[in-house]
Amino acid sequence: MRVATYNVNGINGRLPVLLAWLEATAPDVVCLQELKAPDEKFPAAALEAVGYGAIWHGQKSWNGVAILARGSTPAETRRGLPGNRDDVQSRYIEAVVQGVAVGCLYLPNGNPVDTPKFEYKLAWFARLIDYAAELIAAEIPVVLAGDYNVMPTEKDVYKPERWTNDALFRAEVRDAFASLVGQGWTDALRHLHPDETIYTFWDYFRNAFSRDAGLRIDHLLLSPSLAPRLTAAGVDRSARAMEKTSDHAPVWIELTG
Repeated sequence: MRVATYNVNGINGRLPVLLAWLEATAPDVVCLQELKAPDEKFPAAALEAVGYGAIWHGQKSWNGVAILARGSTPAETRRGLPGNRDDVQSRYIEAVVQGVAVGCLYLPNGNPVDTPKFEYKLAWFARLIDYAAELIAAEIPVVLAGDYNVMPTEKDVYKPERWTNDALFRAEVRDAFASLVGQGWTDALRHLHPDETIYTFWDYFRNAFSRDAGLRIDHLLLSPSLAPRLTAAGVDRSARAMEKTSDHAPVWIELTG
């Protein structure tokens, strides 16, 4: 079972790239973030034409998350992260696919750090940590996949000294990620590649991709009951090299059973 996460940075504008990647790699489950489209503009028919059912939680111009499943429609179990009924941002959706609970998330960016955006990021992170604890307690196979907008360690960012006061690398955010993982989650990509330089995002500016000046901000976390099934993980850099592509690359894992 191959599970992938991909921040598409506008699903309709990047649709040719997404479809080409799906046809080339055939993942079983895909979590998408940053749809930048309201629900009625989600390209369900185009995805169905290449063999994928979908559920989605869109939002005009910003945010938006979706889960795709090859050959079936994901069984939705949650729409929106609990803990704040007034939060209208589309950042979390959850479904069961092939017996695995899949949570797709798009954690807030949080910049600039001296604004309410950073406070919202920390509050959203705290809600995620609380809910993730419930998932751990349920003792079911879960993957929490998405754009976390955090580089957990210095090895996850090109020239970390330049990012010290950025909302993606602030100590408070890295501590929150460490608290989340500390519940018992396995950071799949780093678990299998503990010492490698691996990035999942490269800015469009300053030739960042060609210089490999990137960030690792897209993560797949596995619950204790799912982690033993992990056999492989990687980043599809070729998708980032395509024309009119996202500034993120898809990240994937392979699970046995």
